Amino acid sequence: MPQNTQLSPGFSKNPGYVIEMSRPARHVRVVFNDETIADSVNVLLMQEQNHAPVYYFPKSDVSMGFLQQTEHSTHCPYKGNATYWTLSVGDRSEENVVWGYETPYAEVDDIKGYVAFYRNRMDGWFEDDEPVLGQAH
Repeated sequence: MPQNTQLSPGFSKNPGYVIEMSRPARHVRVVFNDETIADSVNVLLMQEQNHAPVYYFPKSDVSMGFLQQTEHSTHCPYKGNATYWTLSVGDRSEENVVWGYETPYAEVDDIKGYVAFYRNRMDGWFEDDEPVLGQAH
């Protein structure tokens, strides 16, 4: 049973909208400024209608010490309110490059405690230790 029982207003208005989540058996790693920021075999892969696939990483597999929460937020009628973080490693920073849903709607409650990265703003993505360009596979 989902932890958050609040249902998404987006799905109420548009029940045919598709968000699929899977737990691929992959080791996924994200690198920024020569530092591994996320390293997980427990990622969630979200495939949302009209969007590129996105990996969500458990916070326990992310070096959260490199992240500073910002005041920026966005709202998705299907997922809820997103919180954002700026990533700083050494002399480089990327503002609002990481996001997560602290209290997602019930339909996508699996992403609670997970964060995602803007793929094009990271230096390296690896799936099963192979460098990956473009979208998640």
